[in-house]
Amino acid sequence: MRARLIKDFRFEAAHTLPSLPEDHKCRQMHGHSFKVEIHIEGEVNPAIGWVYDHKCISEAMKPLIDQMDHSYLNDIEGLESPTIEVMAAWFWRKLEKDLPGLCEIVIYETPTARCSFRGEF
Repeated sequence: MRARLIKDFRFEAAHTLPSLPEDHKCRQMHGHSFKVEIHIEGEVNPAIGWVYDHKCISEAMKPLIDQMDHSYLNDIEGLESPTIEVMAAWFWRKLEKDLPGLCEIVIYETPTARCSFRGEF
């Protein structure tokens, strides 16, 4: 049996999007209450009844959330122009070696605007 686990994380951060046109409002510094979903998919281990320990996902995410929470995202290496698309790929690169079965990362910058990323092909 296959299943997908989804674990949510939240952080507050500010950013600018310097690659946007001069007159775009998002080029100015602004902040978001970000939500990140980490999706892990795999076979359910019949001996214990789960795909993966949620604690392992939390441990892999902790240093990343600590780095990003209440920060200016543009100061983080690899996030010089931190759109949610760029952020999703950044998370993927940081997590893929530690989270077997990682299959999707979803980042919300508002309750109605998000990016879904399934790895680099």
